[in-house]
Formats: sequence, C-alpha cells, structure tokens
Amino acid sequence: FQICPPGLVKLGVHCITGQKVAVKIVNREKLSESVLMKVEREIAILKLIEHPHVLKLHDVYENKKYLYLVLEHVSGGELFDYLVKKGRLTPKEARKFFRQIVSALDFCHSYSICHRDLKPENLLLDEKNNIRIADFGMASLQVGDSLLETSCGSPHYACPEVIKGEKYDGRRADMWSCGVILFALLV
Repeated sequence: FQICPPGLVKLGVHCITGQKVAVKIVNREKLSESVLMKVEREIAILKLIEHPHVLKLHDVYENKKYLYLVLEHVSGGELFDYLVKKGRLTPKEARKFFRQIVSALDFCHSYSICHRDLKPENLLLDEKNNIRIADFGMASLQVGDSLLETSCGSPHYACPEVIKGEKYDGRRADMWSCGVILFALLV
C-alpha cells in the first residue's frame, strides 16, 4: 500500500503487543525535499488521527538514511482489488463500507484534515472486511471557511472544482469522492 513514496514494506511483529505490523522502509536519500516534506506532513497527520477506520501509525524510527514507519497490518488488501474480484456489491455491503468511510472522514474533518485523494486503491480492508483509510500524502489542513487551491487526487474521484482548477472546500471534495466510491460499489 502507498502511505508515502515508494519504499519497501516488510511484515514484522510489534515487540510489545506481539501483533503483526507493516514496516515501511523509506530511503531518505532518494527523496526530493518536496517529497520529504510530504512524507513528514503525512506522518504528522497519522500521529494525530486515531480512528478505527484510519490506518494506524504505531511508531516512526529514523536515522540519516532511512525512515521506518511501523503501521497497522491489514491483510485484506485494497477495496479496489476486492471490487474487481467480487464485482457489484449488495446494497447492505456497500452501505457498511460507505458508513465506515464517512465515519472516518467525519473524524478527520473534525480535526480540519481533508484527505483529498479518496479512491478504492487508498481504502484497505482488514481480515474482517472493515475499511482503513490510507495514503494521507495529499492531505491538507483546512481551517474554518478557507478554501484550498492545489488540484490533487485522482481525476475520476475528484470534484468538478478540482478538475477545473478552482478553489474548493476540501471537506466537500472528500464527500464528492465518497459519492463516486459509493457509485463504484453499487454499479
């Protein structure tokens, strides 16, 4: 999964809890300054958010050459792959996924965090088919009534304002993406 720029992901065991974890190893020397800032922003956001449907960042270790992100291990893969394999979902299953996504988004928005790249590829499934929102690399803080300007995310899931390069409300853009995801789940 993509939580930050390409890196090696290894399966590990948390020393204290004994739980399986995913350890993402990122080579700092291969990152541009702007990409490194994006990674640091994503780490800061994930440290702030603790919600059952957001991928949990347990810890970060670093040295001069590498960043080691210790993440919750989810074994179900991406929602995208699940949809490809299963096809159209029942309304009941689509509703379950949609509620989990909206619950996590509402929590993020309560902290003024807008994801800005919601799509089935960034929604992971645990062993019980519960959603975990991942990849906060495009996320942004949006305080009050301010508007965002950076066009980002995946065009198929982006709201019209983002596509047109206009200023936009990141919370509303996230909800638009949720609507497109719901459509994809049901069609």
